[in-house]
Amino acid sequence: MQKSFALVIALLISLSAVAQNLQSPSDFLGYGIGTQFSRHHQVLDYYAHVAGQFPQQVKLQTYGQTYERRDLMVAIISSEDNMNNLEQIRENNLKNAGIMEGTSNSNAIAIVWLSYNVHGNEASSTEASMLTIYKLLTENQDYLKNTVVIMDPCINPDGRDRYVNWYNKTKSTPYNIDQQASEHNEPWPAGRPNHYLFDLNRDWAWATQIETQSRLKVYNKWMPHIHVDFHEQGINEPYYFAPAAAPFHEIISDWQRNFQTQIGKNHAKYFDAEGWLYFTRERFDLLYPSYGDTYPTFMGAIGMTYEQGGHGRAGLGILNDEGEVLTLVDRLTHHTVTGLSTIEISSKNAQQLNTEFAHYFNNSKLLYKSYVLQGHADKIESLTQLLDKHEISYGFAQGGNVTGFDYRSSKQGSLQTTMNDLVVSTNQPKGKMVKALLEPNTKLSDSLTYDITAWSLPYAYGLEAVASKSLVSSQKRIIDTQIPSPNTKATGYASNWNSLQDAQYLAALLRQNIKVRFTEKPFISQGNTYDRGALIIVRGDNKAVIDFDQKVMDIALEFKRFPDALTSGFSTSGPDFGSPDIKLVSPPKIAMLSGAHTSSLSYGALWHFFEQQLHYPVTSINTTDLSSTNLSKYNILVMPNGYYDGLLDESLTDKIKTWVRAGGKLIAIDGALNSFAGKDGFGLRRNQAEDSLEDTQNKTIKYADRERNNTKNLITGAIFKTDVDNTHPMAFGYEDHYFTLKQGSTSYSLLDTGYNVAYLGDNPKNISGYAGQQALKQLHNSLIFGEQPLGSGSLIYISDDVLFRSFWENGKLFFVNSLFFVNNTMVEL
Repeated sequence: MQKSFALVIALLISLSAVAQNLQSPSDFLGYGIGTQFSRHHQVLDYYAHVAGQFPQQVKLQTYGQTYERRDLMVAIISSEDNMNNLEQIRENNLKNAGIMEGTSNSNAIAIVWLSYNVHGNEASSTEASMLTIYKLLTENQDYLKNTVVIMDPCINPDGRDRYVNWYNKTKSTPYNIDQQASEHNEPWPAGRPNHYLFDLNRDWAWATQIETQSRLKVYNKWMPHIHVDFHEQGINEPYYFAPAAAPFHEIISDWQRNFQTQIGKNHAKYFDAEGWLYFTRERFDLLYPSYGDTYPTFMGAIGMTYEQGGHGRAGLGILNDEGEVLTLVDRLTHHTVTGLSTIEISSKNAQQLNTEFAHYFNNSKLLYKSYVLQGHADKIESLTQLLDKHEISYGFAQGGNVTGFDYRSSKQGSLQTTMNDLVVSTNQPKGKMVKALLEPNTKLSDSLTYDITAWSLPYAYGLEAVASKSLVSSQKRIIDTQIPSPNTKATGYASNWNSLQDAQYLAALLRQNIKVRFTEKPFISQGNTYDRGALIIVRGDNKAVIDFDQKVMDIALEFKRFPDALTSGFSTSGPDFGSPDIKLVSPPKIAMLSGAHTSSLSYGALWHFFEQQLHYPVTSINTTDLSSTNLSKYNILVMPNGYYDGLLDESLTDKIKTWVRAGGKLIAIDGALNSFAGKDGFGLRRNQAEDSLEDTQNKTIKYADRERNNTKNLITGAIFKTDVDNTHPMAFGYEDHYFTLKQGSTSYSLLDTGYNVAYLGDNPKNISGYAGQQALKQLHNSLIFGEQPLGSGSLIYISDDVLFRSFWENGKLFFVNSLFFVNNTMVEL
């Protein structure tokens, strides 16, 4: 007995000695935590120090790098016993969810994941993460006996360092609390987004960015029970924590909702003791699936957002509107308290967390058992790549007829399947996420929401689909190992135009100085049918290209294209190769506006599209330089969504019109259209709904009801079915309809002169998502995409942003067609 007691004392002394060697963040950094902003490398250095002092309790794992080559890292923290059995704990958890085969030997270990600084300029939480891990190991070891804590100290290092570096070189010493001081007003694009200016807190489900893609790999290996996403909000808001606001997605369980309340009450206990203000159950709902709270929730966790007042405006300290000085020390302290409180209550409820986590993955009550999707192989492939990122299982149909809800007709229908059709069923552990992503119409319990209300992937990917209440049998994919082969006797090569992969193929050919033609009319040659937009690579156009055939085949192989070798330019029907209807693609010289007046999100989506998807060069021009820019160097100017009224004065507008008349092509996206509506020389006009008796009555709405009453004027990310003129080059590769994601109620009349390529008619059909009754009135006979010829050039109007968050895959070809096909001229400007 005495020997055992002595061993315990010796162990405590040993732990105490280690703890004494562990430096606090302040001691390690050389300044008081919260008195300066720490750079990313300093944060990683501190975590390495902690792991070095607690090697038996802390494991660091680098899971990727950002676009700017900063490391992405998680720290895994638990008791020494748990760390010795870490892999078993992880596997038991996956078995508990049914994700891994086998029986779970559960140790009732809670798994808590804390994610910090997804928005770079909400910079207090990364500072808080350092204090949290320090206090966890030095003051709260008991929590770790039955809890594994995973901490990601900075999800968005590129954005955070952009903010921190700007602030550190801008701030006064001592810091200035005046809201008007320069240190409280970030320049464009600010630190919120990542390198490509994406909002990573909207990217969890779409996984377009490297940070998200890397994180999902490690997240899916753990599938935590609790996930917290630390944020900041305006300087006049105190602190928000769970429970969340309505609407809740219907797949969220009662337990998930109720335990959020328990967590919130635990936080409130600490905040009340300190006299700190907070609010709950407001603003931040749990509907849209691509947030850092909803995505984990739909994967079985208790997903939560914590919002501290501050944001990028607060700096080290700022005087808010209530006359209180809000400091970085305050902000990180509050986040530290909620982080530790989350771990505490998770530890106290570890057994129930495991039990309810397992219950969540019972999907027997879901209405639709299988989603069957049919369409072009490229589009199916793109969707399977997304499903793979989430480790969602799928198969391919075995033939036969499937009945259910038909996405195109929005009513009961059927689909005659083939072995190429995708089947995604809900009888798998992640069945509820399948429902959330693929269901035709998300159930909306409240029209007051924080984000878009429709995102159904069959519409986003341009696929026919049926949602079946019966389980549809499926099989594994049949791998096609076909390789494109050259034919040195061919007159040329032809391939159809259907997808973004075809656009990537074309861009690569042009980069290699290979001349490519496209057809404006269908033709038949050697038994093959080629529709509008089909690419033709003629040998005679490319006499200067060395190893012409092999080079074309190598590029085709890279993009999995299989061009047909045609031995003659004489078509069976339709235009021959030399016809005026088969035109040479003029390699575009593209400029794009950036900087103030542009939406950083829209510019970033375009930037990412050109560099990471299309792989075609673009020159970014700052809006402040536009008046002095020599536009004649370019034949395309892209205007992202933005606010250009303060930029486009009469002189600059005339400059742009002169450039267009000389053969330039202006592509205006979303809000950029406002700058031309109603102006001389532009055929664009705003749609206006007529006033009604209801509008007069609205003027007497009670103050308390105004926000809810205003929802009738809103469209919060709804899907509409549009008519398409697919004989126009902007719509090559499309059918006669297109499902568009409309993000707002602004609309434009149909063009009187020009081409209405995609539009809503007399009775706009809202397929999915919320659209207020008054907003719908403005959509009658409205333009979605159009072209207005002007002189030798064109104005291209894209009123619904097809690159929004880069997830609406089926819209991207409209933009590509605008670049390569619309008014394709060889005019030298």
